[in-house]
Amino acid sequence: MDNQSLLQFFDREATLVAPALLGSTLLVNGIGGLIVETEAYHPQDPASHSFRGPTPRNAAMFGPPARVYVYRSYGIHWCINFVCSHASAVLIRAIEPTEGIETMRGRRGVEDIRQLCSGPGKLCEAMGVTRDLDGHALALPPFSFTPNPDPPKIAIGPRIGITKAVEKPWRFGVADSPFLSRKFARE
Repeated sequence: MDNQSLLQFFDREATLVAPALLGSTLLVNGIGGLIVETEAYHPQDPASHSFRGPTPRNAAMFGPPARVYVYRSYGIHWCINFVCSHASAVLIRAIEPTEGIETMRGRRGVEDIRQLCSGPGKLCEAMGVTRDLDGHALALPPFSFTPNPDPPKIAIGPRIGITKAVEKPWRFGVADSPFLSRKFARE
């Protein structure tokens, strides 16, 4: 995907981009796989890091779309988000590993392929994502992003792992994927 098309894809509200990301391929230095779970965050959403305005930590969220925002969660795990329009972003919650699986296993110390990237901190550790990548453009190395032209069946539910605006149905996943961070409730 060329840079202009990538910008157009991400220059939309996060709630539109998040489900469209499912089934897309994300690689970091050739390691990664298919995006199977996302969460959307909007600047008027009290759970969003952009809610209180720009800070040195969240500066990437206020930049152009199609960039990454990387932050540390609870001071422990790195998390990667894709910046969308108007300081909104999509948290990448889980990936189905397809490339560099042995490297991921080594980084995570885990054999079970379903446990390598089944959570935002796990996937960043497995893929080697750190704060050094904050603000990088998705169109440039070390990233390789390929949208899925044929979206899978999508499950929708409330976001998880947050304490504010938990009722918003802004968590999206590939229905019945064994690589999700947590199963979706049956509707």
